[in-house]
Amino acid sequence: MITSIFLLFFSSLEAQQGGKGKVTGKIADANSGNPLSFATVAIYKSPEQLVEGNITDDKGEFTIDIPFGTYYALIEFMGFEPFKSPEFQVSKEQPVYRFESLKLNPTMSNLSEVVVEGEKAFMELALDKRVFNVGQDLANAGRTTADILMNLPSVSVDTEGNVSLRGSGNVRILIDGKPSGLVSFKGSRGLQQLPASMVESVEVITNPSAKYEAEGMAGVINIILKKDNNQGFNGSFEATVGDPLNLGLAANLNYRHKKINWFVNYGLAKRRQPRNGTLFQEAFGGDTLFISDQSTTGVVNSLNNNIRAGLDYYFNEKSILTGSYLWRRSDAHRITDIRYDDYIFSKDNLQSFSKRRQDETEMEPNSEIIVSYKRSFEQKGHEFVAAFTYLDYWENSDQLFTEDTFSPEGVMDPSQSLVQTSINDEFEKQYLIQIDYTKPIGTGGGKFETGLRSSFRNMENDFVVEEKNENGDFFPLPGLDNIFLYEENIHAIYGILGNKSNKFSYQGGLRAELTDVTTILVKTNEVNPRNYVNLFPSAHLTYNISKEDAMQLSYSRRVRRPVYNDLSPFVTFSDARNFFSGNPDLEPEFTDAFELGHIKYFEKGSLFSTVYYRDTKDKIDRIRTADNQGNAITITENLNSERAYGIEFTTDYAIFPWWKADINFNFFHAKVDGSNIQDDFVATTYSWYARQNSRFIFGKGYDIQLRANYQARQKTAQGVRKSIFFMDLSGSKDVLKGRGKLILTVADILNTRRDRYIVEGTGFVTTGDFQNVVRQVNLTLNYRIK
Repeated sequence: MITSIFLLFFSSLEAQQGGKGKVTGKIADANSGNPLSFATVAIYKSPEQLVEGNITDDKGEFTIDIPFGTYYALIEFMGFEPFKSPEFQVSKEQPVYRFESLKLNPTMSNLSEVVVEGEKAFMELALDKRVFNVGQDLANAGRTTADILMNLPSVSVDTEGNVSLRGSGNVRILIDGKPSGLVSFKGSRGLQQLPASMVESVEVITNPSAKYEAEGMAGVINIILKKDNNQGFNGSFEATVGDPLNLGLAANLNYRHKKINWFVNYGLAKRRQPRNGTLFQEAFGGDTLFISDQSTTGVVNSLNNNIRAGLDYYFNEKSILTGSYLWRRSDAHRITDIRYDDYIFSKDNLQSFSKRRQDETEMEPNSEIIVSYKRSFEQKGHEFVAAFTYLDYWENSDQLFTEDTFSPEGVMDPSQSLVQTSINDEFEKQYLIQIDYTKPIGTGGGKFETGLRSSFRNMENDFVVEEKNENGDFFPLPGLDNIFLYEENIHAIYGILGNKSNKFSYQGGLRAELTDVTTILVKTNEVNPRNYVNLFPSAHLTYNISKEDAMQLSYSRRVRRPVYNDLSPFVTFSDARNFFSGNPDLEPEFTDAFELGHIKYFEKGSLFSTVYYRDTKDKIDRIRTADNQGNAITITENLNSERAYGIEFTTDYAIFPWWKADINFNFFHAKVDGSNIQDDFVATTYSWYARQNSRFIFGKGYDIQLRANYQARQKTAQGVRKSIFFMDLSGSKDVLKGRGKLILTVADILNTRRDRYIVEGTGFVTTGDFQNVVRQVNLTLNYRIK
């Protein structure tokens, strides 16, 4: 049986004589009466002669143009019995034949209870957005949301959890279309705390319209959490056990009765995450060459709790009030051991070695409250939506550092021993109000959209590093005792106007944003206010060559405002030789983004291709410098510019009924100009990403999935990021009479996922090789109710 959500394109297999007519109809579920979207309708002249085909729209309706003649229809949909119609005729006298309310029966087996589920395609394509239905991806079982993103086309995630889209780390991450405290202080790394089992789908929007906030140069990634609204009680449970230690429990429950729909998602995960790495640096201090050979081992033991509950109240089907509360808490204990071997001139001349241990206890509770109202009017597409969001985030980090230095023979020097502590409290509160209104105009599919958005965000970081003196007392280190305040208010208004004309559709929009940001260092009374207004236009032009073939040209202007971690001047202290800090003087970067996209549907798959260009001013990047003793600091800076262009292909294809494959390939060129920092901080690079996923569907409920990822070598402003290759393997078996699924996953089979890089600057060269995520084996049991 052929099941696809993509528009099927069939070529006529025999020349037909005479005129043409059409076949129309509507297909629904015989039990519920709900329309069946994406059901396959094939028109045959004989069993060997397929004439034409199509799929149903979101109302379950279809229209197929065919020559005059005698035919029969075959209608299929996953989880339903196929329907073969009696013969019918389309002729000059009866040019239109209509099937009235065709109803498909769910597949039944004897009299035993079965679960009937239609399987969505992994990827649904629109020219300005791709939707990935990650719930069916076997490799995500027992893992985190960061792992989900790592396995999506166009998206890459490094071993520290930082997310990039088409090679750019400047991507806006939303959860259910709204900002989340989970990705505020920690950035995208916070997604490592959100279980994959709570995620329904992910939207990747590479050139957003003016409706979306302008933040995110590379685009927007919107993570949709699970929630159902079917009548009655339904849900799913998941339990995971893995090595290294990964114990997880998750539940997604939903109950709808008449006007009220309740939903609850809960996830609990206990994990042990080992890491290791090396850092080799040569630094020139006058006539002396300092060599540092550094090795790192560490482990993080964490316990993460996530609960989300809420309800929808249906005044009627067109008027819905939704309220939800989300609470998360992450507790972690981190042990990191670093050994420094220090040489002069060559590795044959060891001067001393040091051992440093970081012992950190970290606690992160945060909560979110969302209240929204949606009103739909009689005219389809006429809607009003209002939402209020409140975020409350807190993190406490309590760290103890001990360091001892030894002679080459291994004799400890007590005079160089260190005991240090670091206490870091971080707070965030954010209020967000958003109103959107959409009104169809004319009769050709035009629409007008407008809305406004105001967000108020306040952050505080209370930071102090103390060192133990010879009397056993602790005293603050100079410059490492302060309170950093970040106050951000952003107000926006937008308007979008679109319409259709024959095969063309067009849309233009303009967004205006007022940004008011102030940073304050309390103890030193350093105040840095910023206030600016920016306009962000967007435009999309679509040409539908045919129902199976379309192109779109789009443009948008985007911004990356410096966020908390970019601006905070506090220095990380876990590594005594390599420090990281923000820059309170950073300016925002702006990007003009252009895309030309094309979608082509085939009988067994689809091809999505894009040519893109990005022109960025005041690019925000991290720059590393080192002193003549080899101590290095990495600080965020504004570079002059970055210009990048590339081409991307994404295709899915059913090679055989039992073998489905999808491939993503992205080739790009980028030129980074950081000559304002240093003359030779200019890099031109050609690089590419490739991802291939194969899913093999065998009988009796057995599935196997194999995925391979490759990121080619890429030049940076200061050096090179080396290539990365890794593979994942998953297998599943339906159990418990089809209600359950047992999944075995081996992530990074070859244990090759490592961050390797070379950084060069005035007087130093640094080579790094780190593995922050090791091979993981998980066994997961999923169980569905209803």
